[in-house]
Amino acid sequence: MKMPVRLILAVLLVALGSAAAAQDYPSRTVTIIVPYPAGGPTDQLARVLATKFSEKLGQNFIVENISGGGTTIATGRVARGAKDGHTLLLHNLQISANVALYPKLTFDTEKDLTPVAFINRNPLVLVGRKSLAANTLGELLATMKKTQVRMAHPGTGSTGHLATSLLANEAKVEVVHVPYRGAAPALQDIAGGHVDLFFATPQSVVQTVANGQMKAYGITSKATSPLFPNVASFVDVLGPKLEIFYWHALFVPAGTPRPVIDRLNAVVVGVMDDPAIVRAWADTGVTPFPKDQRSPQAAQVSLRNEIARWGQVVRENKIQPSD
Repeated sequence: MKMPVRLILAVLLVALGSAAAAQDYPSRTVTIIVPYPAGGPTDQLARVLATKFSEKLGQNFIVENISGGGTTIATGRVARGAKDGHTLLLHNLQISANVALYPKLTFDTEKDLTPVAFINRNPLVLVGRKSLAANTLGELLATMKKTQVRMAHPGTGSTGHLATSLLANEAKVEVVHVPYRGAAPALQDIAGGHVDLFFATPQSVVQTVANGQMKAYGITSKATSPLFPNVASFVDVLGPKLEIFYWHALFVPAGTPRPVIDRLNAVVVGVMDDPAIVRAWADTGVTPFPKDQRSPQAAQVSLRNEIARWGQVVRENKIQPSD
């Protein structure tokens, strides 16, 4: 069946318009929205990206922090934003869990947002108060089957909360969830011996573990971490469901011209291949996303898989947001 001439012309005009938009992009200041206050890991990465984008694309890129609503306020703003690549969203694993946590969102994460690229990731390490009798992951799991431990996390629906729920499910144990407003106060109470266990990012606890202020029991990656070379892998002990990475990804509103997305993706991939950045990430236990998973198409698949995975954890554990 032949396509009508008018339709062919329309398609060509759209393609030419998209190409022209990409060639002119960016034509003004670009805002990278971060759904957290300044200073955290997502904000820090956003500022690295802003610098690299400015260098490569010749326009000013700025970071705007919009917290609240379990990150849904910032996400919604970008989802409803102009489809021209001048408003970006840098988010993390939380965006995938929020689909199930907030079933009445005013936007559809998969339909209203397009991932440009998944950027980096790091596993979680389970740390405990130093007075715990257990010294290995095996000993700890045996203890957890006999005694209900108090597990801290950075807030309802957070990555730490999801990881804690998944651990309890796979280890077939019951735990007491102790929510905090962020990781810092939870870690203070672990160090002070007021709660038993906490899933932390490796970089946030490497020094306190080295100083003997807390114990490290297991890491949520198949490979050992260079920061914790002697800590057991949860994957080896409890299976592949305990492979958990806290990741970052860059998003644009759905409908943004594909040439613009490709141009942004090329700069992000350049960041992932920058030796200085890779070394800096390695020092904190962070690694670039695998080379075969860096395209926008691969990012779309990763997002879909993460939404399905964490949605199941949210529903099975009847997790509801606290805000």
